[in-house]
Amino acid sequence: MAIEIYRGQGEAFYSGCRYAYQGKKLLPILETCGYRPRKLVTKSGHKNARAVRIEWEHVVPAWVFGHQRKSWQADLNGDGKKDGRMGYKKDPVFVQMEGDLHNLVPAIGELNGDRSNYAFAMIPGEKRAYGAPDFEVDFKARKIEPRPEIRGDIARIYFYMAKRYKLRLSKQDIQLLNAWAKQDPVSAWEKEKGRVIAVLQGNFIPYVE
Repeated sequence: MAIEIYRGQGEAFYSGCRYAYQGKKLLPILETCGYRPRKLVTKSGHKNARAVRIEWEHVVPAWVFGHQRKSWQADLNGDGKKDGRMGYKKDPVFVQMEGDLHNLVPAIGELNGDRSNYAFAMIPGEKRAYGAPDFEVDFKARKIEPRPEIRGDIARIYFYMAKRYKLRLSKQDIQLLNAWAKQDPVSAWEKEKGRVIAVLQGNFIPYVE
């Protein structure tokens, strides 16, 4: 379902790369944004396949909203270990959050992987580890700085998810996201995407409409 929402837009979220359709798959066209993989090969010596494919990224990570659900903390197997993401199977609210189309965006797999569950932030300096795309990662601090063109999108998605699912945001997060929302106003594409998702999913993202 998500792939149809972006069929007419064709731009990967974090990098700005265009992408092409190959059946039910999306393939990034790396030269359209000057993307250079951070890792050409994996630790096992194989080609980094995630650098040449599009994946569906949760802007608000499942780890973030999952940790605010009791199901994530459950021990369904009785082995003394928390079930984590597997606990969602008996939690319909978590399933709804994980599949919420307003929170899903197409991203180059390598960026999706490197983002992990890191928080968004402003990172000093402009170290470009992926070629031209304005996407910085501080692995030590577990922080991500996205390109300016999508910062407002990120803010509005976070506010939507927090309101709809009663998620907690820190004061620092709210301050940063408010600033990003003002610096990057709602675009025509955001409005169009919001309307398409509203038809498919049944609800609008209020911060866009």
